[in-house]
Amino acid sequence: MAGRIRQSDIEEVKARTNIGDIVGDYVSLKTGGVGALKGLCPFHDEKSPSFYVRPGVGRYHCFGCGEGGDVYEFLLKMDHVTFTDAVERLAARIGYQLHYEEGGGGPSDGSSNRARLLAANSAAEEFFRDRLSAPDAEPGRRFLGDRGFDSASASHFGVGFAPKSWDELTKHLRSKGFTQEELATAGLVSQGDRGVYDRFRGRLIWPIRDVTGQTIGFGARRLLDDDKGPKYLNTPETPVYKKAQVLYGLDLAKRDISRQDQVVVVEGYTDVMACHLAGITTAVATCGTSFGVDHIKVIRRVMGDDSSQGSVIFTFDPDAAGQKAATRAFGEEQRFSAQTYVAVGPDGLDPCDLRLSKGDDAVRRMIDGRKPMFEFMIRQVVERFDLDSVEGRTAALRAGAPIVATIRDPASQNGYTRELARLSGADLQDTIRAVRAAQRSTGSRDGRNAGRENGDPRNRNASAPDGAPEPQRLPQADLTDPTQRTERESLMVLLQLPGEVGAERAARAVQVPFVNPTHAVVRDAIASQLATMSAPGWVDRVLTEVPQAYAQTVNALAVAALPQGGDPGRYARSIVDGLIDRDLLREKAELTSRLGRTEDPEVRRQISFAMVAIETERRRLRGE
Repeated sequence: MAGRIRQSDIEEVKARTNIGDIVGDYVSLKTGGVGALKGLCPFHDEKSPSFYVRPGVGRYHCFGCGEGGDVYEFLLKMDHVTFTDAVERLAARIGYQLHYEEGGGGPSDGSSNRARLLAANSAAEEFFRDRLSAPDAEPGRRFLGDRGFDSASASHFGVGFAPKSWDELTKHLRSKGFTQEELATAGLVSQGDRGVYDRFRGRLIWPIRDVTGQTIGFGARRLLDDDKGPKYLNTPETPVYKKAQVLYGLDLAKRDISRQDQVVVVEGYTDVMACHLAGITTAVATCGTSFGVDHIKVIRRVMGDDSSQGSVIFTFDPDAAGQKAATRAFGEEQRFSAQTYVAVGPDGLDPCDLRLSKGDDAVRRMIDGRKPMFEFMIRQVVERFDLDSVEGRTAALRAGAPIVATIRDPASQNGYTRELARLSGADLQDTIRAVRAAQRSTGSRDGRNAGRENGDPRNRNASAPDGAPEPQRLPQADLTDPTQRTERESLMVLLQLPGEVGAERAARAVQVPFVNPTHAVVRDAIASQLATMSAPGWVDRVLTEVPQAYAQTVNALAVAALPQGGDPGRYARSIVDGLIDRDLLREKAELTSRLGRTEDPEVRRQISFAMVAIETERRRLRGE
């Protein structure tokens, strides 16, 4: 039985882990203020970034949906792993040796946990890659060579070969300590009348990896004539492999996608390989399913798609299946902030065949020659009709008008209205009327997707992710009130920059009466842990002191962006000094009032001394 990981190890691993690096594997992060990073939230759909990460504090927070926490909570929510799995994964990443208590066990070994499934997939990938050089893998090597891929290319993409054997992989993995249940859960074996057998046999194998580079499944291509299975066979749905959320090649492409603000969506594994080898290193492909909403969310997070500067380029075969795929992609087009395009190869060649027949430069020219998605779809629709007849031109106009009606930008819509008129041979005024009628029939300018400009409607007032209980409503700060605004900013710097504030200032600041009740609870939690403010895990200790309902507030304050530019330490001290000075003014006003109400000489003398002390402290705060 596995032991419990020592608490000191848990804290040490967290302290040594840069949360920005971990979150950056899933989300494209950009500078979001002093010491902060920002990106599109991975927990809800949004158009503009409201998700902040503060590596110095070790926490993240989304100001749209309210999700937040430390690096362990991020992995728990993103990958649905156990807490132990999260700690073990991060420890392995930094090469830290964990220690276990209560029985002296080792790493978790539950038969269905994520870590074990990933380990099984990793071992299977190594097995497949090794077998590609075996004599019986000649059909696989020939397939790759016929498509212009050498051994270096196969190695770069991790391509392997599954031997034509009933259970060779099963026996190999069982010898590595994996159970039959684990192999079945990972989708590596199947159950038949004759018992358990390898799912992939006699096929070329591509490892399918998540955005962090971990192998979560496989795609297998039929090679042998006596193989009666489908042309491509993928891993079934498993706890770690969700085909609707996976894009092949994303682990290799994500950095360039973020840098170039571009992604190229192709239709198969060999197309991804061809594009990357031709210099189009932003290419990805779906894995045995149509391009859908979940794929869009993944791409937008990796792109940091919060502006119209990016490009999403689809490649489609010119056959009926390709046109159907184009129509599906167009149906989701407005979920992107980036501009969408379509690239079609000469003679209908896909990127792999194009590279093989005409070289790398032809693949690059294909992508460079992309056409806007709207133009492509309008042409697709219009070309279905006989434009030599009045009836055909009228039908083409009616079919094309709803497409133009969905264009959000007025200038672009006007341009495409003229383009529809030209392509269909219709009168321009008739085309304008048809587009307006299509707009009226949908009830909005946005046609297919009313309201998408601002993303998911939940974004504006969201307080919890879907399915989560509504949190307790706390008194919110009125940031038009200078006093409450100063309170909030003081709590932010006390949580984020305790070393810059200093123990003496912090001790004086937590004595200040707060106007906002929520702020006062956080202040009290800080005061209770003040003696430890210079030690690692400062925010975590403050979180342990507040009632659960206030944890989200603490997390938000610990992550909220501070002003950019200038000296962060000087800013932090000036904010806290402003809070203290406000309190000193309050005390001075109270003393002045008391002084006016008393005739007792001794009391007046004590009040005068106290007022002098206040003025001395105020001058010290101002550096006089």
